[in-house]
Amino acid sequence: MTTTLALHGRLCAVAVAATAALFAPCLPAAESYPNRPVRLIVPYPPGGATDMVARALGIKMGAALGQQFVVDNRGGGGQLIGTDLAAKAAANGYTFLLVSVTHSINPSLRDKMPYDTIKDFAPIVLIAQSANILVTHPSVPARSVKQLIALLKAQPGKLNYASSGTGSGGHLAAELFKSMARVNMVHVPYKGGGPAYIDLVAGHVDLMFTSPAPTLPHVKAGRLRALATTGAGRSLAMPNLPTIAESGFPGYEATLWYGFVAPAGTPEAIIRILNREAVKALADAAIRESFVARGIEPAGGSPEQFAAHIRSEMRKWEKVIRNASIRLQ
Repeated sequence: MTTTLALHGRLCAVAVAATAALFAPCLPAAESYPNRPVRLIVPYPPGGATDMVARALGIKMGAALGQQFVVDNRGGGGQLIGTDLAAKAAANGYTFLLVSVTHSINPSLRDKMPYDTIKDFAPIVLIAQSANILVTHPSVPARSVKQLIALLKAQPGKLNYASSGTGSGGHLAAELFKSMARVNMVHVPYKGGGPAYIDLVAGHVDLMFTSPAPTLPHVKAGRLRALATTGAGRSLAMPNLPTIAESGFPGYEATLWYGFVAPAGTPEAIIRILNREAVKALADAAIRESFVARGIEPAGGSPEQFAAHIRSEMRKWEKVIRNASIRLQ
């Protein structure tokens, strides 16, 4: 009987070992990661700040790990197409995703989502943050936030503001401003930032909350007037420009941000490797200089800190969206 049990035990051990060997290639060990190219999905078209951030870090991280990090642009659907592709990718460390503030906004905007923002992703790192700029056309007789609010209260509903689309970061930054300042202005959504800038510079719309990179040249040329930034503190690229918070609205903050996430279930050891290399890349002087020149401030931190940031942003924008009754199909 004892011999039979011993033989049975040895056979079971052989079976377990064979099964482990069969599936081992699907579970890459951290010490051998990566042993082939890694795909970085960017849910935006090529070009623009988001794509620049992804490519700069992808090149640096790939060089450090000895494998190419291939940027895969999958724009469209309000970032849902590329994000859903990443959510359904194999959780083996060879696909990860760049997300932006839109990642925390979409769940509250839409009745149906093809993925769960929290359950389907493993946060890696907060890459960077960028304050919006509140800019007006020079024809608007306001040279400060205080003067703009006085104008809006004197003529409620007369001024309008452009955005790159309903539910965009600029749209919600304006709605947060409206609710805190208790003013009324008309939203004019565009299909992208490009057409919005054209009409703003031409004076067809009055003001806009927008990203600094495409806006600063117009401000320096006098085609637009910058009143304030939307971050918690002053921007490194615009240190002389006050924030909305210090212009009479403490607590106001509406930043664009970028980060990396992986499909849920990606091995923890690989998450840590990607976090480590992203943080190292963000410390590179050339990358930091390139980011700051565009009004983008490098971040960093742990996966746990980024997870907390995503949840905090979801709560904040859910309240703004609910109060403004904004919905997308």
